Amino acid sequence: MMTTPSNPSDAAAVASPLAQDFVQFAVEAGVLRFGEFKTKAGRLSPYFFNAGLFDDGAKLGRLAGFYARCLLDSGLQFDMLFGPAYKGIPLAAAVAVELARLGHNLPFAYNRKEAKDHGEGGTLVGAPVRGRVLIIDDVISAGTSVRESIAMIAAAGATPAAVVIALDRQEKASEGGADMAWSAVQYVRDQLKLDVVSIACLQDLLQYLQFSGAAELAPHLQRVMAYRDRYGV
Repeated sequence: MMTTPSNPSDAAAVASPLAQDFVQFAVEAGVLRFGEFKTKAGRLSPYFFNAGLFDDGAKLGRLAGFYARCLLDSGLQFDMLFGPAYKGIPLAAAVAVELARLGHNLPFAYNRKEAKDHGEGGTLVGAPVRGRVLIIDDVISAGTSVRESIAMIAAAGATPAAVVIALDRQEKASEGGADMAWSAVQYVRDQLKLDVVSIACLQDLLQYLQFSGAAELAPHLQRVMAYRDRYGV
C-alpha cells in the first residue's frame, strides 16, 4: 500500500520546481514541440505533447522518475497501478519499477484492447486488480480511456483511486464541434468523481516559456498565451 503525507495537487500560481524540470525535459527530448498542430478537437494548437517520443530507456526511466516524485508529493493513497492500453502500459511498468527503487514495491496491471480467448484469457494482464487502483496515462483528452478503465477496475471488484497524467492542457473539452465550459480533467474530477494529478499543466508551460531565458522559445510565449485565452479553463 502506498501512503504519503497530504499535499494539494491543484496547479499553484507559484512555479513548481518539479513541473518546471519536467517541461524542460520534455522540450529537450523533443516530446513537447512548438509550431502549429491540429488537435483531435480540430483546433490549431501552438504546441504539441507526444508522450510516444519518450522512446528510449533513458527517457522512459527519467519520465518514470517524474511520475514517481509527483505521486510521492501528491498525498494519493493506492494499492496498485493500472495502465490503459496502449500508452499507459509502458508507463505503468516503468513507474512501478521506479517506485520499487524508491521503496514502494507495488503490483501493476494493464488491459488488452481485445480479449484473449486462449491461455489465461480475458482483457486484464499482470497482477490481480484489487484494492485502490491508480490509473496512469499520458494525458486526458476526452475522458474515454478513464471511463473504460473505471469500468474494468470496478468489474474486477476493485476501486478506482485516482488518475495521474504527465500534462494537463487545461483547455475546454469539445463535443460535437462545440466548446464546453469544462476541461476533460475537470470532467473526470466532477463527473467521474476521481482525483486527477499531473506532473505539469499549461500554466507550468507558460511559466517555463516566460522564464527559461531560451531565445528560441521566446516567440512561442504569446502564441501559447493567446491559445490559453481562447480555449483555456
